Amino acid sequence: MEGARVSGPSTTPHGTFVKLGLMVALVLLLVDQATKLYLIFGTNLRLTWPWHITPFLDFTVVWNRGISYGLFQQETETGRWILTGVKLVASVVLFFWLKRAENRIEAIGIGLIIGGAIGNAIDRIWHGAVFDFVHFHVGDFSWYVFNVADAAIVIGVILMVASPFLTLRSRADAS
Repeated sequence: MEGARVSGPSTTPHGTFVKLGLMVALVLLLVDQATKLYLIFGTNLRLTWPWHITPFLDFTVVWNRGISYGLFQQETETGRWILTGVKLVASVVLFFWLKRAENRIEAIGIGLIIGGAIGNAIDRIWHGAVFDFVHFHVGDFSWYVFNVADAAIVIGVILMVASPFLTLRSRADAS
């Protein structure tokens, strides 16, 4: 078609999803680090823990030198830096996955995982371990102690797993 004009580059859905995922990662990272820094340096939690918030929730102090659920505890500097490197490499891999995200739910899930991984890596760099402080418990049942980044990673994985099913459902509802 002679004379037809294309008006500038269009924003692809994938580009929108990358921006969304990175925004989620940034917001999560800021919230994670703000809560940790406030509790470590802005309160006396380190000296007076546990704080009983509700009958089933305490704030406490746990320095996790391992990975999720306290697995693979690393007491050496080499172990610390290996775990830090793994978190950072995972974040880079997830960034490339984010570039291929097919929907908002998947992008949000990946963003939560990236922000959480970087937040915990920052802890490991600055403190030598990840600061965990949220402890849920009911009766004799005690959930592991975690932080905002850990919760975001779990939610992010759930969203990534669920996104194909939720997307299929929303498409079926739309038709």
